[in-house]
Amino acid sequence: MAVAGMADPGRDKCSTPDRPGSPIPTTMLLAALRALAVAFFSLVALAEILITVPFIQSLHRTNTRARWLNRWCCFALRVLGVRLKVTGPIPNRGLLVCNHLSYLDVLVLSSIAPCVFVAKRDVAGWPLFGWLACAAGTIFVDRSSRLAARRVVDSMREAIEGGAVVVLFAEGTSSDGATVLPFKSALLEPALQSRYCITAGAIDYLLKDGSVADEVCYWRDMALVPHLLNLFTKPEIGAKLAFAPPIGRPRNRKELSGALREQIVAMRQ
Repeated sequence: MAVAGMADPGRDKCSTPDRPGSPIPTTMLLAALRALAVAFFSLVALAEILITVPFIQSLHRTNTRARWLNRWCCFALRVLGVRLKVTGPIPNRGLLVCNHLSYLDVLVLSSIAPCVFVAKRDVAGWPLFGWLACAAGTIFVDRSSRLAARRVVDSMREAIEGGAVVVLFAEGTSSDGATVLPFKSALLEPALQSRYCITAGAIDYLLKDGSVADEVCYWRDMALVPHLLNLFTKPEIGAKLAFAPPIGRPRNRKELSGALREQIVAMRQ
């Protein structure tokens, strides 16, 4: 037994992970197993969709990709130890507008319903995640080109008309979750014009040990691979997803943008 103010030599010797011959820390083993599982099954998933899509009629490919992503995201949440709690009516079509905190948002949202995502063009270049995003039929946005933005609006309209839930992170980037950033309203136009169902969703995360802002949220100039490997060491991550009732019909997209943001802020309080 250690005396107050003195170290216990036996305990210190057993608990020091850097000593030669000491066992591999449990968190490192967990991270390694998760990394292997995610890499292996992601490659299997990619092979599946690449083999399947050529045999699907073009009219049904969007829904096929969305259902494929839904199935694999459910698996990924189990592997990563993400425990999800959902409140509110889950949308089954139309436009879903959410706040954006992390790449985990895609897994969380896809696990509850087949979705098509709108993402910035940079995501296509990410290792592994970019390949999966392309395979899932993600609609990529080049905000520097007006012509490209018009094509995005057309793609969103086609996906919604095909019966998919199209997810838009209207902040335009991810954040640490301290607040909901101002919304960029341009991409709300197709849903407003077409009178499709428009729903607000709010995402939050919980960690028993650690910082959500630094270890779950992916923002600023964080490097993807170190962030992901650290996330793999977390025994459990809590995720909360709340949906508001479908919003009414505002007069214009600025009014719609403000109303959606207010709903998300209220659900996160």
